Amino acid sequence: MKRFLLGFLFLATFACSPKSSDKDNTLAQISNPEVMKYAVNGKALYENYCANCHQKDGKGLGKLIPPLKESDYFKESIHRAVWIMKNGQKGEIIVNGEAYNQAMPANPQLTALEISQISTYLYNIWGNEEGVISSKDVEKFLSEKPENL
Repeated sequence: MKRFLLGFLFLATFACSPKSSDKDNTLAQISNPEVMKYAVNGKALYENYCANCHQKDGKGLGKLIPPLKESDYFKESIHRAVWIMKNGQKGEIIVNGEAYNQAMPANPQLTALEISQISTYLYNIWGNEEGVISSKDVEKFLSEKPENL
């Protein structure tokens, strides 16, 4: 009887544990090993610096903070996204037809490598496949304010 109960408890625990899917584990969407090297650190950095507002799933915070996932504004320009990560942004923007006017604080402490890792992570999940965004790319983007900002 004891064995039966232990077996039952094991099966019940296993059956009731939360299941993760490829949609939940966004790193699982990345098959390129070079991209993965950047994205693993990028995910951790994103969760530390960005997810409080944009949320881990990238859906934003209602009408206050815009989404990154499936965002026309985000997809439109890697240059602009990199610039905003480092320098912040003020003023109204339109994302997927919705107006947002909450300032995003600058992150001057982030290095070009860290921004490269965050960018590579974000631009290679949620159906995006931009490949590696190198720290050299980031340095170039940060050297000149984007026209579309």
